[in-house]
Amino acid sequence: MEGNPVSIASKKQSPKSRLNEARRATAHRISHPMVRLLAKTGVTPNVLTWLGLLLSFGAAVLIALRQPFIAGFVVLFAGLFDMLDGALARFTDRITRFGAILDSTLDRLSEVVILLGLLIFFVTDLSVPGILIVGFTMPGALLVSYLRARTEAAGLPGEVGLFTRTERVIILSLGLLLSGIDYALLISLGIIAVFSYLTIMQRLLHAWRQTRRD
Repeated sequence: MEGNPVSIASKKQSPKSRLNEARRATAHRISHPMVRLLAKTGVTPNVLTWLGLLLSFGAAVLIALRQPFIAGFVVLFAGLFDMLDGALARFTDRITRFGAILDSTLDRLSEVVILLGLLIFFVTDLSVPGILIVGFTMPGALLVSYLRARTEAAGLPGEVGLFTRTERVIILSLGLLLSGIDYALLISLGIIAVFSYLTIMQRLLHAWRQTRRD
C-alpha cells in the first residue's frame, strides 16, 4: 500500500520547513480576509508599507514619552501592516522588485526607530541594563534580516531560523503591554536579543551548508 503522497512528503520535511509553512499558513489566515477588503479600496501595497513606517514612528514617540502600554498596541498594528503589504501585493498581482526593496528598507527603519525610542526610554530612566540590552539587540535584529536578504541575493533559500521579524514584533509588543510588571520589558528585549543571535547562527550555518560544495 503506497499511502498518501502528501502525508509522505510532509514527513520528509525538516523542522525548519514545517516552521516556515506554519508561519505562512497562520499569516494567510489572518491577512486574507483583510486583504480581500483592501483590494476593493484600490490602496496599493506601497501605501501600506509607508503607513506601517508612520505607525512605527508613532510607537517610538509614545515609548520615548513613557507610554509603553499604548505603544504596545501601535507596534502590533504596525506589524499587521507589515504583513498586509506583501499579502496585498500577491493578491492583486502587484509584486514588483522596487516594492520588495522598499518593504525591506522600511521594515529595517521601523525596527531601528522603535529601538531608538526604547533607548530614549531607558536613558531618561537612567537604566544601564536597559541601555546595554537595546544596544545589544539592535545589531542582532538587523543582522537577521540582512542575512536573509544577502543569502537570497546569492540564489539560496534564506527564510530559516527560529526568530523572524514577526516573532520580534510579538515579543516586543508583549513586553510593552506588560511593562507595568517589573523587568517585563527588559526580559522581552533579552529574549529578542538571544534568539536573534541564535537565528543569525542558524542562517550562517544554513548558508555554509548550501555553499560548501562551491
